[in-house]
Amino acid sequence: MKLGLAYDLKEAMAQNLQQKTEDALEEYDSPETVEAIASVFRNQGHLVIKLGGGRAFLESILKERVDFTFNIAEGSGSYRSREAQVPSVLEMLDIPYSGADPQCLAVCLDKPLTKKLVALAGVETPRWAVFDRPGDITRDAVKGLHFPLFVKPAWEGSSKGIRLTSRIESFERLVEAVGRLFKAYRQPVMAEEFVQGDEVTVGVVGNNPVRVIGIMRIVPRQPDPDFIYSLEVKRDWERLVEYECPAELPPGVMKKIEDSALKVFHVVGCRDFGRLDFRVNSRGVPYFLEINPLPGLNPHSGDLPIMAGKMGWAYESLVTAVFEAARARYA
Repeated sequence: MKLGLAYDLKEAMAQNLQQKTEDALEEYDSPETVEAIASVFRNQGHLVIKLGGGRAFLESILKERVDFTFNIAEGSGSYRSREAQVPSVLEMLDIPYSGADPQCLAVCLDKPLTKKLVALAGVETPRWAVFDRPGDITRDAVKGLHFPLFVKPAWEGSSKGIRLTSRIESFERLVEAVGRLFKAYRQPVMAEEFVQGDEVTVGVVGNNPVRVIGIMRIVPRQPDPDFIYSLEVKRDWERLVEYECPAELPPGVMKKIEDSALKVFHVVGCRDFGRLDFRVNSRGVPYFLEINPLPGLNPHSGDLPIMAGKMGWAYESLVTAVFEAARARYA
């Protein structure tokens, strides 16, 4: 099979950045990730065409007659629909591809919209408020919320904008934090109630059936009931946290997490693979935080490959499972 690989490299995206934040390149991939995925497919006998992203992708996809595209492209700009850019082009050209469709990707990058859908489906999620402009931050706007709150950009992924300072104790601090995020990210800001407890992430692969391949608890090496899995921690995870997979939680709690993850996966229309984040409170109630329908596949630092590896999956098996789930949809 002539198999295209769509991706956005940090180095390429750095040339056309709209945001100038320190974490602006966080979501984009490294040559290591791209080559790891390409090697999996080459070893299976496929002809791999590196399509790249942005304009390079547009030129390549029109020139190369690929049979299928394995998509990990994050898209460009600060739009809430940026992850939908490559799949939209592929659908227009009637080229099969892996992963979520444009609608799912656009919905999931919009955290408040995702939370609305999830809450309507009966899944627990922290109460929240959204501020479209700095002037929206009033005491009335947060009257129904209980501090501490957690603030983050409404349309970002890969922990962009999430820092150790994102936990907010007072209204005055909230005004300051939201204003800072507005200035840096130029998009709405969401504040949600902070759930004290365990941080867990859930890996999902497949369609029919959909399988939870792992539930991983992120355990700080220095015990902290208010632990935040922030960007600083993710960048230094080997020193700061332990990845516990399977999570050492009671069977009943694990079942609740798995049921909630599968329900969210279906509600937002995710497919092939995904990763979901939860906080579990002291009563064992999992609260949905967000879903990533395009999770990172770096073989050494990606949360999904790490948890798959801890559950006995070789990296090649994980990438192949995603690919085969996508191919089966087109069969």
